[in-house]
Amino acid sequence: MKIIHVIGSVDPAKGGPQAVVIRLAAAQAALGHDVHLVSYGNPEIERRSFLAAAAIPDFGKVQRHILPMPRRMERLFAPRARRRLRRLLAGADFVHLHGVWEAILPAAAALARRRGIAYCVRPAGMLDVWSLKQKAWKKQLALIAGYRRMLDGAAFIQALNADEAQLMEPLALKAPSVVIPNGIFLEELEPGGRSGTFRRRIPALGDRRFILFLSRLHYKKGLDILAEAFAMAAASCPDVDLVVAGPDEGAGEAFKRAIAAKGLSDRVHITGPVYGREKIDAMREAECFCLPSRQEGFSVAITEALACGLPVVITDACHFPEVESSGAGLICSLDAAAVADALATVLCDPLAARAMGERGGALVRQHYTWPKIAHRTIEAYAAVLDIKRRVFTARAGLPA
Repeated sequence: MKIIHVIGSVDPAKGGPQAVVIRLAAAQAALGHDVHLVSYGNPEIERRSFLAAAAIPDFGKVQRHILPMPRRMERLFAPRARRRLRRLLAGADFVHLHGVWEAILPAAAALARRRGIAYCVRPAGMLDVWSLKQKAWKKQLALIAGYRRMLDGAAFIQALNADEAQLMEPLALKAPSVVIPNGIFLEELEPGGRSGTFRRRIPALGDRRFILFLSRLHYKKGLDILAEAFAMAAASCPDVDLVVAGPDEGAGEAFKRAIAAKGLSDRVHITGPVYGREKIDAMREAECFCLPSRQEGFSVAITEALACGLPVVITDACHFPEVESSGAGLICSLDAAAVADALATVLCDPLAARAMGERGGALVRQHYTWPKIAHRTIEAYAAVLDIKRRVFTARAGLPA
């Protein structure tokens, strides 16, 4: 099967959707499919993305088509991407679009429709109620201008969990939802154990235990909630620091000010972005992972933390109920006091925390590895293609 993945950027600094597409493409290529990835980038973005992908099995089998970073006309109408896609779609069986609000995606969808090639869209949480309220008027205009046609014309919308499928219902899209979660490669977690490599990067941390926040420093990720929660938990856990890792997307300075105002600057360490092996080392060495996010589709970081045997504290807006049902961590409301209580519960009982970590690792290995997820996507594509074949056969009056 020739599969074309399209995404606006492969920059790992953009977060989970970028991490997902290169891993899904690699897992599909490992199954023997002809897999292509179309995106924008530049040498620095390619360096970061390939660094982050260094341990991904079979990523070298994916054929990458990286276009120059878009200027104004390209951002609005994607003419360069259209030219590349016209050539690339020859002989394609399926197109998988990742994201929503970038011109390259409806451009790819329109070309696929004209050629009778089936496609799906993975919104990655961008169409739920909370997300649509952010810059709402721009998104409403975009839907009118052609983005709804992209969505309605899809063979299916890939929801990452049942919550996301439900949260998209107010849009009344014509395309059905198919739930296929994200995953991880277990190979990226090897070798296991605590090497101390990440800790040595932060001399001020010493041998103190630490909570790890690893995500973009963005309002959506709840850093303001984390600042309040850590201030509440700090007194009952005097031997615990907080490490905040990720690219700053506008919330970093406000977070620093909040921490300073609480007199906790010496117990909070902001590292900037970490990728690849360094990210896994950070998770291996932490005591607890915390993501008090206001909205997630299906967090790659949470899944990686679970796979590393790290107990997690997340909000219900992360839409990962299996964390609590499997006993791999605690889910709380979007409230600083609730997050603080959950952190204290995990940190004050190391034996229970270790058991949570073990259950989290088992959960991921059973349900959320990329080889299994890749099989599910191929089955979903094949089901669509089978329906198309049957329709064509019936219309042509041919025997089934």
